[in-house]
Amino acid sequence: MRTVASVITASRVKEGAGFYVRRPFPTRELDRIDPFLLLDHMEPNDLGPGEAEGAPDHPHRGFETVTYMLEGTMVHKDSAGNKGRISSGDVQWMTAGSGVIHSEMPSEEIQRKGGRLNGLQLWVNLPQRDKMMAPRYQDTLAESIPVADSPDKSVKVKVIAGESLGQSAVIQTRTPIIYLHVKMMADAAFEQPIPASFNAFIFVLSGQVTSGGQTASSDQLMLFNQDGDKVSVSTASTGADFLLVAGEPLNEPVSRYGPFVMNTKSEIMQAIDDFNEGKFGQI
Repeated sequence: MRTVASVITASRVKEGAGFYVRRPFPTRELDRIDPFLLLDHMEPNDLGPGEAEGAPDHPHRGFETVTYMLEGTMVHKDSAGNKGRISSGDVQWMTAGSGVIHSEMPSEEIQRKGGRLNGLQLWVNLPQRDKMMAPRYQDTLAESIPVADSPDKSVKVKVIAGESLGQSAVIQTRTPIIYLHVKMMADAAFEQPIPASFNAFIFVLSGQVTSGGQTASSDQLMLFNQDGDKVSVSTASTGADFLLVAGEPLNEPVSRYGPFVMNTKSEIMQAIDDFNEGKFGQI
């Protein structure tokens, strides 16, 4: 069983046009968890008419964004002419690759009438060989994402990437990744095989989990050491709702500037020049 390296409480950060997220990394305590660059939890809020904010037109290059909606609906569009919407339970896996400008906004109905928004976004670094690949989207509806139950029905796992409890994900990834949404009842236990080479963490959405004598609660990240090939967690009287994420580290140099993540400073400067010269297109 893996041991726990640390437990980190997410910071509150303003993003986009003015909405708040809980961010466990990157922070002063933790820069990244290779190959993962960022994790944001959009604060679940009941919004009134005209209060919903999103992320207007902005560029990306060199990595992937994984948006997972828990509640509400977001609409996206980009400079390549792609459009779509993701609602409760849906996942959008966007590979920015060589560069794209896109927007992520609450649906028109939520902007006009108000409503509840709650979601997560994970940034996944691309290996050097894929950083300039053509952009692509994988919009996956909730009903297409496999869900597995433990034999005693005390644990339910939504398999967004990788495998768990005999179910395999339908989403394709550029690097080996496990991304699970786990819901555990009170006094339950769960074990997940994790390749020994993977970095792994848990991010708690609600309740409390325990592993190796250490606990993590809502908006806390539990980072595991690379000292085993299995993660074991348990719950007490509260139960828990959390993400379990793991991935093969790239072990490559990282140079980042806002929405650009490359391997060298010169590649970042080229990305800025390309953006300023309009090579990313426009929406």
